[in-house]
Formats: sequence, structure tokens, C-alpha cells
Amino acid sequence: MHRLHTARRGALRVAPPAEPLGSLRGIWGRPFIDLEPFVDLTRLAAVDEEIAYGLTQVEVGYTGGSHKWMEIVPPSLEDEPYVDYGQVIAGMSRDEFARLVSLADDPESFDLDRQKEYELGEERPFPLSHKQMLWLKYRHGVYFPWKVFYEMIPTRDWDHKSTGAGKAFTEEAEEHFPLLIELVQSLPFAEIGRCNIMGLEANDHGTVHHDRSHDEKVAADHFITLCPRGNKRLFLWDEEEGRKVEVKTRAYWFNDGDYHGVEADPFFRYSVRVDGFFRPEFLQHLRRSSAF
Repeated sequence: MHRLHTARRGALRVAPPAEPLGSLRGIWGRPFIDLEPFVDLTRLAAVDEEIAYGLTQVEVGYTGGSHKWMEIVPPSLEDEPYVDYGQVIAGMSRDEFARLVSLADDPESFDLDRQKEYELGEERPFPLSHKQMLWLKYRHGVYFPWKVFYEMIPTRDWDHKSTGAGKAFTEEAEEHFPLLIELVQSLPFAEIGRCNIMGLEANDHGTVHHDRSHDEKVAADHFITLCPRGNKRLFLWDEEEGRKVEVKTRAYWFNDGDYHGVEADPFFRYSVRVDGFFRPEFLQHLRRSSAF
């Protein structure tokens, strides 16, 4: 049976307590919620060891790489020099597109005479294969920020990331990440619809973007990000004031309709994102604890 984590209740806090929102929507008047006081993180060190080894045993993919084409970057950063695969594909000749299609998982499903009708990439009808991503990187210089992406619960698209109906952890994930799954299942979710491991290589940065604009959502989506080593430097971007709000904690929740990115560092970093619906009693407890 799930219980609210109370081991540190005497030190309840949210971070940062006095940070102004500016143009950020935030959550309950705060840029983000520090969840360390509310969830049990005593197993993070063991989970970190498991993930580091487990990632050597599974096939990982890339994600990101087309935030400009998806129109989810802040206006002030639209001209950054990082090559976007959506823009590259849109400008391809027939021969270039044929080369791209030849690297698809199912090349026969494409008709070169209908080139302009196809939408390829994340959140699109035709996801890119890993070979296609590699070719886009090698041939066209596309920048894929997250070069380690491992999906533990298969999810069709962004609209289906919260509901867990009919979903389960893959057998491969259960084999290689049992401690992580145990931790995830202990989190205060009524339902879990998505669980991913996302890593950045040394010196790479996470491009600033929002996951879904405020116009497209009524309230902040429920999710928890776990950073076992506490060294993935996520920040929220206040577009109007041109400032960063740093998120310095191993477990957090923020409004992913706000712009956010990850600082570059000279070493590999990763986090685990778990999406779903929070249990009502946890949400109420969290909101009460944040009202000071």
C-alpha cells in the first residue's frame, strides 16, 4: 500500500521559496516543486548502479533534434546554429529523401512521389529509425540533444503519456531495471503511463523548448523527474526577462508548458521521467505543503 513519504516532514520545503515567476506559468505560484521531501529516495544509489549497468545491456535511441520545426522553442533562441532535422527533411531533394527512406525500418511503406505528404520524426506519423537519425547526424549535422533515450513503458504519442490503461513495463525493462521499476511503482501515482530514461553525452546540452504550450493545457501535467546523481542541471527559461531558474534537486515537478533546457557539462548525465496521474491525497498534501 502506498503511503505519503513523511520521513522529512519536519523539513518540508519547496524550491525556490521566493523565486519570482516572471513569464513562467509554474505550479501554484512557484517555478517548480522540489519533491525530495515528499518521496522516498533512499534507494537512489542502488538504482543508479543498476541503470548505469542496465544501459549497457539494452538498445538506446535518440530524441529531440527538431524543436525548431515543431515550433516549441522560445523566439529569442530560434536562430541558434544547431541543425534541426525537420528543417533538413523539408528541404531535401528527391534523391536525398530516397536515401533517408532507404534507412527506415519499413522503406516499402513510402512512395517517393508523395514525399511532401510525409511527416517524419517524434510526435509524427512516421517515427525516425535509429539509422535515419545517425545519417541525419553524419550527413547533415543534425544535433540530437538526448543521445540516450530508453522507453520502459511503450507510449504511442504525447497525448497518451499519462494514462496507464493497457500499458505495462516491457519484459526487457523488467529484466534489466527491476530496482528502478520498484522505485517507480512506489511513487505517489494513481496511474503511470510513461517511464523513460533520458541521458545527455558529455558536453551536450538540452535545447530550450516547451513540451506543450500553456494554450494547449488547462493545468500542469503530472510527472516526476528523478535525477539519481543530482548532476543534471535542468533550468527553466523566462523568455520575457531572459533569465534561467535553476532546478537543483534529485526529484522535481515543473510545468512542462514552460520553456526548459539542460546545461552542458563535461560528463554524461541522465534522469528518469515518470508520467501519469498523481493520487488525489498526494496532490492535496503537496499543495497544502506548498502554501507558505
